[in-house]
Amino acid sequence: MYYKRHADETIEKLSKMFGAVLVTGARQVGKTTLLQEVASDARYVTLDDKIQLASAFEQSNTFFKDNPPPVFVDEVQYAPNLFPQIKIILDRDKKKGQFYLSGSQQFSMMENVSESLAGRLGILNLSGLSLRERCNVSFREPFLPTDEYFRDRAKEHVGVEYTEVWAKLHRGSFPGLCANSDFDWRVFYAAYVSTYIERDVRSLAQVGDEVKFLQFMTVVASLTGQLLNVASLARDIGISQPTAQRWLSILVTSNLVYLLQPYQNNITKRTVNTEALFLRHRFSGLSYKMEYGRSS
Repeated sequence: MYYKRHADETIEKLSKMFGAVLVTGARQVGKTTLLQEVASDARYVTLDDKIQLASAFEQSNTFFKDNPPPVFVDEVQYAPNLFPQIKIILDRDKKKGQFYLSGSQQFSMMENVSESLAGRLGILNLSGLSLRERCNVSFREPFLPTDEYFRDRAKEHVGVEYTEVWAKLHRGSFPGLCANSDFDWRVFYAAYVSTYIERDVRSLAQVGDEVKFLQFMTVVASLTGQLLNVASLARDIGISQPTAQRWLSILVTSNLVYLLQPYQNNITKRTVNTEALFLRHRFSGLSYKMEYGRSS
């Protein structure tokens, strides 16, 4: 089942403004599916394919001769040496919408993007499915507390029962879980966390104690919607405050955690006040994974 994403119009707009479009976001939020839908005419190359990855590393200067634009390169963070080649092609051809890129890690990508593709790349950060998308509502305007907004929104009102709202929140917003009601969410999230630690955390930073990091993620999940207190978080896990800050930055960079800045009319006060911590997705499988690991 394909859920039509409201970000598709944004991607189309960016492709008319820039030579390349990059869609970032956590794993499993639907980046690949969205870009394949929007850029259906582009050649598809995934760097999860070891042969393609080897070609990108060893023959980066001819990679786009074998895969000429328009081209969609999936998991582009694995081959940062492709960014200079993209820059060369964009500067030479002066065309828009030639490259569609996706990736799950912002650290490595953004460092290379800032060096190679500044001004040439439109960036979109994709989150999980919204309630509008899950209910097939076409209304896309961002929320504003105005009479005009409520009038326009009411034209496509879809009633959702109170208990159903909580069920949707509990299951999470990953498209795979939303589209397959028979999927066991505990197994899904347990596998997700294992893959996340193995593929992303190890490449982003040296986390020596993976059990501690798993406990850290569990405590972070329990604090969603609350004001962030890094010192208390570190104390609960038994790690240093700098370590807690570094691990939290990994979760933020991986698009799993969002830190909401407090609102203040005074911009200076806004930058020093306490942030609120929110999960972009659920970590429901954490406790299940830990119990499963003990029994197996």
